[in-house]
Amino acid sequence: MSTDTTITGLARLLVSENLLEREVALAAFTTADKSGTPLVRHLVKNRLIDSKVIAKTASQEFGLPQLDISAMDPSTFPLAQVDTKLLQKHNMLPILKKGHKMFLAVSDPSNQIGIDEIKFNTGSSIDLIVVEDDKLHQLIEALVKVPEEEAGKFDDLSSMGLEDLDVELVEEKAGLDEEDVANAEDETPIVRFVNKLLVDAMKMGASDIHIEPYEKIYRVRFRVDGILKEITRPPLNIVMRICSRVKIMSNMDISEKRVPQDGRIKLKLSKTKSVDFRVNTLPTLWGEKIVLRILDASSAQLGIDILGYEPSQKQLYLNALHQHQGLILVTGPTGSGKTVSLYTGLNILNTHEKNISTAEDPVEINLEGINQVAVNAKVGLDFAAALRAFLRQDPDVVMVGEIRDLETAEIAIKASQTGHLVLSTLHTNSAPETLTRLRNMGIPSYNLATSITLIIAQRLARKLCSHCKKPLRLPPRILLQEGFTEAQLPNLQVYGAVGCGRCNDGYKGRVGVYQVMPITDKIARAIMDDGSSIQIADIARAEGYNDLRISALMKVAQGFTSLAEANRITS
Repeated sequence: MSTDTTITGLARLLVSENLLEREVALAAFTTADKSGTPLVRHLVKNRLIDSKVIAKTASQEFGLPQLDISAMDPSTFPLAQVDTKLLQKHNMLPILKKGHKMFLAVSDPSNQIGIDEIKFNTGSSIDLIVVEDDKLHQLIEALVKVPEEEAGKFDDLSSMGLEDLDVELVEEKAGLDEEDVANAEDETPIVRFVNKLLVDAMKMGASDIHIEPYEKIYRVRFRVDGILKEITRPPLNIVMRICSRVKIMSNMDISEKRVPQDGRIKLKLSKTKSVDFRVNTLPTLWGEKIVLRILDASSAQLGIDILGYEPSQKQLYLNALHQHQGLILVTGPTGSGKTVSLYTGLNILNTHEKNISTAEDPVEINLEGINQVAVNAKVGLDFAAALRAFLRQDPDVVMVGEIRDLETAEIAIKASQTGHLVLSTLHTNSAPETLTRLRNMGIPSYNLATSITLIIAQRLARKLCSHCKKPLRLPPRILLQEGFTEAQLPNLQVYGAVGCGRCNDGYKGRVGVYQVMPITDKIARAIMDDGSSIQIADIARAEGYNDLRISALMKVAQGFTSLAEANRITS
């Protein structure tokens, strides 16, 4: 029997099974939609179909277990986990909570909007249990006891349990049209939701927040210890409101949705602590994707001992920092901690006797006592222009955010040869490959050999949780294949990730893994002879400077990380 295309969900199923007349289903569907009443509740309440028939059909067709909810003890239900107004609105009831999983009693498994709202409200994954609608409704009324006149009278976000947070936005209205601000700020639940996202990200130690729209879902992910983790899926009908709120906080143009925008949020958590967020929007097929990078100024104050350098590597870095001239390069992929390494060095050099200037895109960490310049290509202030200006201001130390082209590289090298200490970054996989990259840019080999003093290649490895990591027994053959030596095997203990309530899948925090390569006489001669990165790597290894793989295995042997994580960052 054909069904009306305007009927969807469970009503369409009941019609196709000849359990409900199409005209009756269409009228019920329309009436329930207008009144905001769940469809099954309307059908049962008006005795259009028996609730037992609906429950049996839904259980069979959706492949879900069926339960007699009247036989359960309501005192064990985790009602505090879900806002009571949502239970009344969607006629759903949580009956059990195990870890991150919640078992939800429903009479209409096709009510995806209600399921998504409760999933968003609780932050849990949802397993459905089918129950009879009349029994479910009576139990909800008895447990919730919400007056009928209040049922259904709430906004999608007004009942999400978002507590007021002790945060204050600094200068959120700067440069905004008053009407735009008034329109976008009249949404207290959205304000609380965005505030909660930012605070939760900081509590979890996240480095980035990704807010992503798609055709059928809207999701929020945090990057924690370098790995993206889905946090929640807000309802699709609030996509524009969340986006507008973040853009207002970032001093962006909320009316412009066609081009990427950059902004910054300064969130004041208390009288003494504030956190900066770097914000970028990107127009996608289904809306604007927003990424917020959490900029923690305290990371530059941690000190070099916290970063994970081996003692010999730390000394090489300190020796290079205390030279009056030369070029120190830090390399690695995006998110490998290059900025923190450079700022740690700058913090060591930041004294009253030093004139320090930096050119960055953008300025990520504010440090008092350092002259920081944000490059702006639109007005002609690129890295090269900033670097030329620095050299006319009697600098002692110069930091260039990134060497991207020949002009910047040439100026940085000339500065390092004329009495200045220069620090910068490149995107290369290893320290020896940095020399090949600069040579390919057009820098003569003799300039590389005489100007560069130290190259640091680095990665960030997730640290094993100290509370749940477990020792592993691996055959010696496997350990040797991974790169350990015969001399290490007798006392070697390798640990693996387990996972507990105090960590993220067995890991908590990150530690740096480094290849620190000074330009020694032998390496300088190899550079002058246009030696390849492989030849230079062999010389460095022969002189006792560990590559990234050996450094990662040392962290494994020390119990800081797992062999799987070492393979992930060095493969």
